[in-house]
Amino acid sequence: MDITKPVTRPENPRFSSGPCAKYPTFDLARLAKAPLGRSHRADVGKVKLKAAIEITRDILGIPADYRVGIVPASDTGAVEMALWNLLGARRVEMLAWESFGAGWVTDVIKQLRIDAIVKTADYGHIVDLSSVDTDNDVVFTWNGTTSGVRVPNGDWIKADRAGLTICDATSAAFAQDLPWDKLDVTTFSWQKVMGGEAAHGMIVLSPRAVERLESHTPAWPLPKIFRLTKGGKLIEGIFDGATINTPSMLVVEDYLQALDWAQSVGGLQGLIARADANAKAIADFCADRDWLTNLAVDPATRSNTSVCLTFTDTRIVDDADYRGGIDKGAIAPSFKASAFAKTIAKRLEAAKVAYDIGSYRDAPPGLRIWCGSTVETADIEALMPWIDWAFQAEITGSTQPATG
Repeated sequence: MDITKPVTRPENPRFSSGPCAKYPTFDLARLAKAPLGRSHRADVGKVKLKAAIEITRDILGIPADYRVGIVPASDTGAVEMALWNLLGARRVEMLAWESFGAGWVTDVIKQLRIDAIVKTADYGHIVDLSSVDTDNDVVFTWNGTTSGVRVPNGDWIKADRAGLTICDATSAAFAQDLPWDKLDVTTFSWQKVMGGEAAHGMIVLSPRAVERLESHTPAWPLPKIFRLTKGGKLIEGIFDGATINTPSMLVVEDYLQALDWAQSVGGLQGLIARADANAKAIADFCADRDWLTNLAVDPATRSNTSVCLTFTDTRIVDDADYRGGIDKGAIAPSFKASAFAKTIAKRLEAAKVAYDIGSYRDAPPGLRIWCGSTVETADIEALMPWIDWAFQAEITGSTQPATG
């Protein structure tokens, strides 16, 4: 059976959740301004790094008394830096509803060996935030990149809390309005919403976090790459652009150009509007179909960046229930969910309309479409009929080739 292919293709088929699509006006020639072959500690390097920090502060609306620093190893390095430096002074609550949050639980419990309170939720759901005691130190992701479930707001965090909130915001920063007064440590990378290159992260510290750093000595040794204090005092240079290790000035230049583009589209509110429009295009598509839905159950917690979708057609069965032929009680052949989702993603990649949109390896089978601010809504709108085509072709057993 032949299924009619859509005519319109996305101009940019890159919908990966990281590294993410470059901003629409990206041009390699603009990176010629990078001070290659120069020390990052030379004046030219320090100016670039300081600019990256201060423009980030300006766009995100980070308070003037918060420290903003560039750190190694992307968002992962920034989160680990926070965990290793700050935890151990108070009781800890770990919140997880997807794989990266679960990873932070593992590090705190098994590596730092802290007897933490652990609260988890299945993919598509979020923990009961009203049950969280923010007089404890609380570690959580703002936006679950692998589940598409985000924190709806910061109302559950007390203004007069005794603990610190440590927030992994890597797929939220620049696309969601973060309540800085409720966040003591916030981390993110350049490779998500801003479409930057990998390996560089940022850490934002509230005055309360700085006070903890200068008053608390961890019970474990700190690797040099994690150290934020010296002699009991914050290493202020880190927050002026004197990075702990050598950054790539080419990547710094790329980030600066992305920040310049962000300002040109209206700053934070413009970036949020772009991501919201992208997510809405997918929501509108799913609303008209009974075989595809958002993995996030509660609309209030649905991400506008890492939109995760799951197939709901009754012929597509969970791997645990798959019987390899005819599903009991069904007339039509059944499809194993993981294999079906992978085949859909492969069809779309072969057609050169969507790259890297399979669900994360630990997540339920489905699709994950990056809707961050660098993605054009027209490309999302062009992609969705191709998903329809791929689904119909697979479900009906069409042998029509994906290419052509």
